[in-house]
Amino acid sequence: MRCFALLVSAALVATASGFVSRFVVQPRSRASRHSAVRMAYNKVFVAGGSKGVGKETVVLLRKAGKEVVALVRSDEAKADLEGLGAVCIKGDAFVYKDVEGAMDGCDAAITTLGGVTGDKRVDYDGNKNVVEAAGILGVTRLILVTSIGCGDSKGAISEKAYDVLKDALVAKEKVENQLQKFYKFTTDYTIIRPGGLSSDEATGKAELTDDVAKSGMIRRGDVAALVVEALDDASTIKKIYSALDFSLGE
Repeated sequence: MRCFALLVSAALVATASGFVSRFVVQPRSRASRHSAVRMAYNKVFVAGGSKGVGKETVVLLRKAGKEVVALVRSDEAKADLEGLGAVCIKGDAFVYKDVEGAMDGCDAAITTLGGVTGDKRVDYDGNKNVVEAAGILGVTRLILVTSIGCGDSKGAISEKAYDVLKDALVAKEKVENQLQKFYKFTTDYTIIRPGGLSSDEATGKAELTDDVAKSGMIRRGDVAALVVEALDDASTIKKIYSALDFSLGE
């Protein structure tokens, strides 16, 4: 998994230098975000919360005073997230009933799942289970975190980068497509596609942009901050964004 993450970041960094200097980003301005209509989701299911963007998301949700229910596989992850104040339910994202059981009673769901277990990609199977469980349970607010290179952002990365990431991107894109096709009228979804991920300290300068030609880097903590901010922002519903930090290219 660590090697895969390094490949992701390296591939997208190689692409970023060619795009950031040639395009003018059109992010959601901070003023527009502050004036957006705010909603309130107070009990949030998180899949993928044991590490990376998911764990950072749990931290920020708890800081915002929200109740968090996290699906975890290991006792170690359970103890770790419980220490942050989350309610943890042991289960497997590959098992639909585990996902549905953990999500039941929540009013929003966030999934940051990604990676491979054996011959199965949680990018597809796990995320699909989250989307389907939200639909069955009537959890109308859903944030799906995928990656730049999915869907109409494929052209933002080089062919070489796409080849490295292809299996993950195809799997994530299938879930994006299913969410938009089958849950368009029943789910208030937001899809967030981060660029190359880094675990360095968040800068607080990252943005969501609808410019599908953009690529670059972003820190995991900044992705989490954008996810948590989007959760209660009605203007992000039924939207797809790339998440990038253009200050890292300066």
